[in-house]
Amino acid sequence: MNKRFGVLVAMLLLAAATCVTALAGSQAAPGVTARTIKIGATFPLSGRASYYAPIAVGMKAYFSYINARRDPKTHKRGVNGRQILWTYYDDGYNPANTAQQTRKLVEEDKVFALFGGLGTEPQQAVVDYLNDRKVPQMFVSTGATEFDANYKSKPYTLGWQPDYYAEGRIYGKYAAQNWPSKKIAVLYQNDDYGKNYLEGLRSGLGSRASNIITTQGVAATDTSVASQIAAIRQSGADVIAIFATPGPTIIAYGTMKALRYRPEEVILNSVSANEVIMKLALNSADAATINGSISVTYQKDPASPTYANDASVKLYKKIMAKYAPSVDANSSFTFYGVAKAWDVVRVLQLAGKNPTRASILKIVKKMSWVNPFLLPGVKVKTSANDPYPVSQVKLIRYNNGLWTEFGSLIDGRSGT
Repeated sequence: MNKRFGVLVAMLLLAAATCVTALAGSQAAPGVTARTIKIGATFPLSGRASYYAPIAVGMKAYFSYINARRDPKTHKRGVNGRQILWTYYDDGYNPANTAQQTRKLVEEDKVFALFGGLGTEPQQAVVDYLNDRKVPQMFVSTGATEFDANYKSKPYTLGWQPDYYAEGRIYGKYAAQNWPSKKIAVLYQNDDYGKNYLEGLRSGLGSRASNIITTQGVAATDTSVASQIAAIRQSGADVIAIFATPGPTIIAYGTMKALRYRPEEVILNSVSANEVIMKLALNSADAATINGSISVTYQKDPASPTYANDASVKLYKKIMAKYAPSVDANSSFTFYGVAKAWDVVRVLQLAGKNPTRASILKIVKKMSWVNPFLLPGVKVKTSANDPYPVSQVKLIRYNNGLWTEFGSLIDGRSGT
């Protein structure tokens, strides 16, 4: 009888210890249960920046795919046996809305981490809030340099794509080498987003920075850029660099046609170098105005014949056909979402059976892998002194509906 009682007491103590451990784990990792892991973000699903909305859809489609498939090693569905619960809200590209919706994700939805939140100014609005609460703000969908450069003072925040300053430097170096005497005008978004590009362009031009003869600022919400394009035309610039989000970019191309301004060369920042945006620009301009524009990319193009038989592009299209059949599978925005979601899943897998927010920080500081949705040769890589996950790109040129790669891979951080 005493022996049975002793066994019973031991079992009760073990159960109690298990409950305490589970409770402690729950407190250490909000949003994580034995069967689920909850993550979220904010995106402009409405308003002038809603062109980006398909990114969230692409991420959702990939997470749905991961939730349904069985891991080849563990034979469990999802990530380490957990289903990914993906919650995202519309902020309309308004920083005030971003702050409100982010608080909702953290305080009401109790998400484990934020992944992929979009927009320079919107994400700037929540950096301090999330770092004060030690909530990961990972892989933000903006190349503003600060999201990586401030990794020491804001350790819970990290970018993903090549940063805008480095991209601007690439254009500057290309211009200095290939158009050494051409006069350059810049139409830039008058915020940290556009200023990053402009600073990078000047740096890349080096001793030829004086080739920039005029800079014209625009706001993301501007409905007209006529005065800016008129000033650029009046300057006699041979090259125009457009460093703006899709809305002003589309308007700029249309205005260039309307004012009969046809520069010899057009540089377009990668954020707007998207087949969806170019088609819309074509509707307001014409092929002669748009063709020949150059930009950079770091991901495969699902619309390009180059990747028609690529295994990862085929997988992407299968995922989209099953989980987002109403969305254009040739959209590089949804492809971007899937590519980013691949890295999110990789990080969550590496976090193991008992993920914590602190463990996420350790993982993203030493990433080193190949994401199959990025260009061949591009590596996702970070270290203690290099917090930029993706830094390699290729130059691309637009003609008759397609972007075509040219040249070799360029490391945006080193410029080689």
